[in-house]
Amino acid sequence: MRNMLARLGSVAFVTGFALSSAYAAECANQGALDSIYCDANGDLVADAPSDPAKLSNPDTLVFAYTPVEDPAVYADIWAPFIEHLETVTGKDVQFFAVQSNSAEVEAMRSGRLHIAGFSTGPTPFAVNLAGAVPFAIMGSEDGQFGYRLQIYTQADSDIKTPADMKGKRIAHTSPTSNSGNQAPRALFPDLGVVPDQDYEVIYSGSHDQSMLGVVAGDYDAAPVASEVVDRMAERGLYDPEEVRIVWESDPFPTTSFNYAHDLDPALVEKIKEAFFSFDFKGNKLGEEFEGVSKFVPITYKDQWAVIRQIQASNGVEYTPQGLAK
Repeated sequence: MRNMLARLGSVAFVTGFALSSAYAAECANQGALDSIYCDANGDLVADAPSDPAKLSNPDTLVFAYTPVEDPAVYADIWAPFIEHLETVTGKDVQFFAVQSNSAEVEAMRSGRLHIAGFSTGPTPFAVNLAGAVPFAIMGSEDGQFGYRLQIYTQADSDIKTPADMKGKRIAHTSPTSNSGNQAPRALFPDLGVVPDQDYEVIYSGSHDQSMLGVVAGDYDAAPVASEVVDRMAERGLYDPEEVRIVWESDPFPTTSFNYAHDLDPALVEKIKEAFFSFDFKGNKLGEEFEGVSKFVPITYKDQWAVIRQIQASNGVEYTPQGLAK
């Protein structure tokens, strides 16, 4: 049922995209942005509307975190931050549990979502299709952030190197995922194995399902995001003794936190203030994201350069069709 709803949502997104694109903005510089957005200053994200009448300042802000297996759990985890966001902005804030990357992007594009955490790979789609503006990321006290692509297999598996995955059943997460698909396709050939050519790619739907599938023996191995599997281990969802890391990458940026490009600039400043003044200590959010102590300022142009490079090497196009694959 969830997959059916996701497909229906993707169809609606593509249809809405085609209709809204008919109203192309007059703009000298758009880059990869959809035609309804403009990037006059060349920072690769959508500019705020120049017409004050087109700025949005809703009474209730809608916040979403990247799709996860159990959205209800994350609604509870994010509750302390949402309360802080309400205090700083003076707005009511509603947590929106999204079921897919396409649904999350479409919600921001349509104006139903104002603040959102987008996963690493889908972030460029959100920027270019939905006018999302990345401005923060979770980091440590010294401002460091990032996660690694890791290949996991069973503890007693004969897979010792990435090249040993030849002829095996390997779980990728979804086509738009960075660590779960895009980065492996860009990086693995230099490690001696080509996805789809040297091994069978099976899309699991999420990092959680990839990892649980490896533990259960449904897959021989899986490329996954280190931050996700670390949290799974902390919650006791799998026994680390049953699996083994075959290889890991250099760090990638984690989930980006974004505001919709058309929000009133004064409201945007309040949103940023809420993020950068939030204290992770002593609450459920800090407990869930171990090693994180604050939100760190970032820009899409700088911190997502490596991700855009990986996606370009895979021929990714920032279209609804590309997101819905």
